[in-house]
Amino acid sequence: MCGIAGILEFKDDNAADRALVARMCKVMAHRGPDDQGVYAEGRIAVGMRRLSIVDLAGGHQPITNEDGSVWIVFNGEIYNHGELREELIRRGHSYRSRSDTETIVHLYEEYGAAAVTHLRGMFAFAIWDSKQKRLFIARDRLGIKPLYYTATADRFLFGSEIKVLLEHPDVRPEFNRAALPEYLAFGYLSGTDTMYQGIRKLMPGHWLEISERGELKIEQYWDLETAADKPAHAEAYYVNSYRELLEEAVQSHLMSDVPLGVFLSGGVDSSAVAALATRIRREPVETFSVGYAEQDYSELPYARTVAGHLHSLHHEVLISSQDFFAALPKLIWHEDEPIVWPSSVSLYFVAQLARERVKVVLTGEGSDETLAGYTRYAWTLKNRAFDRVYRGVVPKSMRAGIRRFISGSPWIQASARRKLSHSFLGADGDAWAEFYFDNFFSAFSERDQSNLLTEEAMRQLESGAAYRHVLEYWERSSGELLGRLLYTDIKTYLVELLMKQDNMSMAASIESRVPFLDHVLVEWAMRVPAAIQIHGLAGKRILKKAMRGLLPDSILYRPKLGFPTPWSGWLRGPEMDRVERTLLESRCLERRLFRRSAVERLFREHRAGYRDHYDRIWRLLNLELWMRVCLEDESPEAGEEPRARLTTVG
Repeated sequence: MCGIAGILEFKDDNAADRALVARMCKVMAHRGPDDQGVYAEGRIAVGMRRLSIVDLAGGHQPITNEDGSVWIVFNGEIYNHGELREELIRRGHSYRSRSDTETIVHLYEEYGAAAVTHLRGMFAFAIWDSKQKRLFIARDRLGIKPLYYTATADRFLFGSEIKVLLEHPDVRPEFNRAALPEYLAFGYLSGTDTMYQGIRKLMPGHWLEISERGELKIEQYWDLETAADKPAHAEAYYVNSYRELLEEAVQSHLMSDVPLGVFLSGGVDSSAVAALATRIRREPVETFSVGYAEQDYSELPYARTVAGHLHSLHHEVLISSQDFFAALPKLIWHEDEPIVWPSSVSLYFVAQLARERVKVVLTGEGSDETLAGYTRYAWTLKNRAFDRVYRGVVPKSMRAGIRRFISGSPWIQASARRKLSHSFLGADGDAWAEFYFDNFFSAFSERDQSNLLTEEAMRQLESGAAYRHVLEYWERSSGELLGRLLYTDIKTYLVELLMKQDNMSMAASIESRVPFLDHVLVEWAMRVPAAIQIHGLAGKRILKKAMRGLLPDSILYRPKLGFPTPWSGWLRGPEMDRVERTLLESRCLERRLFRRSAVERLFREHRAGYRDHYDRIWRLLNLELWMRVCLEDESPEAGEEPRARLTTVG
């Protein structure tokens, strides 16, 4: 695991600044505290920070080929590099190290851009080809590793984090105001844009090629098929096949020359990874969990049950509201953009805990989006079926009146209003964006935004901008409804989850791996029919059955909590006043984005229990803190070294 950066100057008389690339790497030293390196020649300079995991002595980067004509900086792990190495040696390539990085170099020599199709792992890498005078950059299929870039008439810059690009004196941190509608709805951006004007991200499953003259070409090399098996096989086939493929993925992800552990929430995903890792290694693994003093939001009892069952060496961290708020500014600095979910903070603390014992962790990320684990999938299938009947019986005007009653009646409490709003009674089945995206993702729908934003802000924004990118993925999908839902989430929601996991784990200088997102496993999972995936409102049916015998039923079939945080509860305490003061300060209101009256109403309704606005308040607070920390250079140092209470169990 590393951080990478580089500069390609387009003008003949401009040499790439080696010292500047070294500074770009230094700002992300947390991604690679073990080693650093820069290659510079003429108009190109590439650099890296390294967290040494494989071939500790010989894996120094940048790495070159035999004649010094191809140079690479690489972030990630290639789990099939051993098999690829053997084939490349048979083809006449000569190795100087045992590192997976060198395998990519020789693979590129052999296949050019098509090299990426041979890789099985997580990666973002940049290759300078001095013979072709071009820079080749690629990102893994599912977006496990990040890559950002910016291009002008004079130069091209890239890096693993946005702050890396901001080290260049000509790159100014400016708010991309066009991104505001999508941010308010989802908390993240699904397209190539970032929250910074002129800074973009290379999308998952894409490669980029740019010549020394600035000719830029981007191509997609991988996509996901959504067609389920027809006719379906027997359930036992899917259960047994998935178990075999998952065990293979976990085994490959155990590749490491340094200590390794597992993030353990106590849910079926992380528990399955821990159980398989224990089985493969034939010895107890180290497990790491995070929880809160508020027991209703803590999964620690479940994690302890799994740890006891597996006889793991188990460690826990307990977070208070003081820990949480103290860490938030620094973690926004690490993420470079507003934090989408409060669980990012929890993830940082458990990564910090793990770093005291290991350098690599396996996690359960990706199972929900590939095996229909979220309740919203089953709920949407049923909601859609009920809605077809409902629309056939109840007139449109009456349906609209029922939606208005659910939304505005003072007789409905916040919890009941939220549940009804998620049903076909409260969502408009004629509008897919409202029926699904507003229902389960959007903090502020387009209608909400028109009431929140100032007239000045509204004039600067395009209609429909909130849903444009996510609807592009939805329209691109085909087949069964469940397959389309999974495809859209894998291309949007999951990518943001992976960015969260990468940034929060790397903030603690630890590598996180996601065996559920081995692309071969994901491709296979998309073939499973909905009837096999979901039973009632519960998904991940084949995973639960595949893990029988390795995990107790009390874990396999317990209610899903989903890495919860007590944020909503904290907003009923003294922190509520502090957050409100922050969002109503003149400094915030002078940005002329939000109506003061609309912000005041959010807090008033939340206090009264009329509506639960926890997600909307979180969204506004993170945007404001991001502007202060990342755009206005306000020091986040108050949260630099958050420390929570650590315990070791077993």
